[in-house]
Amino acid sequence: MNVQRGEGSAEGTVGKALDVLERVAAFGRPVRFAELLDGSPYPKATLYRLVQTLARQRMLRHDPETNAYAPGLRLVRMAHAAWDQSSLAPVARPHLDSLSEAVGETVHLAQLDGGSVLYVDKRNAARPVEMFSAAGKVGPAHCTGVGKAMMAWLAEERLEAVLGQQSWYAHTPATITSEGAMRAELEAIRRAGHAEDREEHEPGIVCVALPVLSPEGRVRGAVSVTAHGGRAALVGLRAHLPALRRAVDSIAGELRAWRFPDQREDRE
Repeated sequence: MNVQRGEGSAEGTVGKALDVLERVAAFGRPVRFAELLDGSPYPKATLYRLVQTLARQRMLRHDPETNAYAPGLRLVRMAHAAWDQSSLAPVARPHLDSLSEAVGETVHLAQLDGGSVLYVDKRNAARPVEMFSAAGKVGPAHCTGVGKAMMAWLAEERLEAVLGQQSWYAHTPATITSEGAMRAELEAIRRAGHAEDREEHEPGIVCVALPVLSPEGRVRGAVSVTAHGGRAALVGLRAHLPALRRAVDSIAGELRAWRFPDQREDRE
């Protein structure tokens, strides 16, 4: 039996509602309905109905004084629960603290979210440098050290899916912009044993990164040590690889005692 997935179906309605929530969150501030409507793929009546439903369900919060919408407290509670149950952050926290203290540079913890990188935790350097990454932000996989570290150790079927979701946008002149070039890069990463970002996402920002692997060898995330200073700074960062390796090994070791959300897939 063929199932239609139109606006009236459960998947269509839920999918649209989730899309609206993401659009509200992406503004990073309370947003008015007219701003949401601008550029929305949904007709005004559909968007209004979705927004009102989400507000009634406390997934969105409506401020009657400003007539603006923001993520609701119910959504915040769900996000906290997801953070605790589905992200590496709770397990990795003490190991990131130790790594940060040892290296004095910016430390990132990330996981794959579809074809993108989700930064789930961050420790600032002793002398912080402004950069794109922040906990909760989503970035590209094809031009970040953590993204390449995770892709390099994915099973081929999953890797093919992730590569198929890359935009191949050239963020800098150093960005890898094709699947063929990326596959060559991933092979080089596997030979070297670690990934590097050589100013591929942001000018002047470089990093070294290692994947966090489950006891079964599945990619769970990645940790990077990041610095500002261009490729010359990579020499110093490579000296931190032993400390970085100890951190990812410690995180991976704790996964043995932690029920990861897709643990069933490991058994299969």
